[in-house]
Amino acid sequence: MDRSVAGRPQTAGRMPPFGRLALPRLLSTGRRAVEAARPGLALLARRRRLRIALAAVVFALALLSAGWMLLRHSPLVAVQHVRVSGVHGPEARAIDAALTTAGRRMSTLDVRIGALRAAVAPFRVVRELHASASFPHGLRISVVEQLPVAALTVGSVRSAVAADGVVLGPALLRSSLPTLDGSFLPAPGGRLRSQAMLAPLAVLGAAPPSLARLVSRVFSGPKGLTVAMSSGLQAYFGDGSRPHAKWLSLARVLADSSSSGASYVDVRLPERPAAGFPAGTAPPSSGAASEASSTAEPAAGGESTVQALAAGLARNNPSTGSSPGGATSTSPSGAGSSSSSSEPSSTGGGEGSETGREESQRPSPERGG
Repeated sequence: MDRSVAGRPQTAGRMPPFGRLALPRLLSTGRRAVEAARPGLALLARRRRLRIALAAVVFALALLSAGWMLLRHSPLVAVQHVRVSGVHGPEARAIDAALTTAGRRMSTLDVRIGALRAAVAPFRVVRELHASASFPHGLRISVVEQLPVAALTVGSVRSAVAADGVVLGPALLRSSLPTLDGSFLPAPGGRLRSQAMLAPLAVLGAAPPSLARLVSRVFSGPKGLTVAMSSGLQAYFGDGSRPHAKWLSLARVLADSSSSGASYVDVRLPERPAAGFPAGTAPPSSGAASEASSTAEPAAGGESTVQALAAGLARNNPSTGSSPGGATSTSPSGAGSSSSSSEPSSTGGGEGSETGREESQRPSPERGG
């Protein structure tokens, strides 16, 4: 009996042999595809979580920024107490009021230095501002001023001028300001550029207060830059170099009682100052020196006055420690003995006759000095 199936007819509804074999293959292929796609699906899931985390961080930052903006302008940190320091002169109250008003519009978390500068822009005496907040309601403002040091006169027009050449205007003029003659006067707020004007202003700006109030005029004379005191004494500075050292040298000479009655003091060489006396006037003797010391301009304080001036000048200009040091190490008697070599000789009356008397300005040992 032939058992082959080749000749047998296929019965309906019955799956061929190759169909039974294809289904497992399809299932196996599907499983492999799923296994291959699983890392990608996991990556997509991780990236989705990452996107959610980033969105949460951005949302949190937005909330923090909004909270910070609300806090820095809230009454919890609003400025309520403003302390202003460093203001002097006739405009002090107005400057204080302007800064206080501007400061109370801020908070301690939002101090705007530009707004403070704008508030004092009309006041040319203000050169610089420093502000620091004190949490939660305090604000400290330090003002650096450029005070007038001279009254610049051009024709019939006068204006106050600062040491750096800034024209402050006539509103800051005072009767105690020394006079400085010029040929050009910029508008208030402008700046002088001429060295002939800047040199005397630099000298006046370096003057210690105890001597600055005694200055009546600054001009250019035969001995260069000359400072005239209200008592008639003239101080020869020569130029604007080493002003602190020259002021200290001048203070030492004037603090010595033997310089009482001098008509001029030459400090062009601060280490070797020279004092001169008018014709027919001799330096005070040792007996009269003690009486004259009470009437000499800054001599009342003696050596303590000089030390105070030296300390003040050192604070104002720390870099000149070596320059004033030369003048400090030279005693007034030494300055007097070297005056004949530091004072240029001249002929004729006036200063020529004064030069011959300089060597005797300090009492000699023979006279009991």
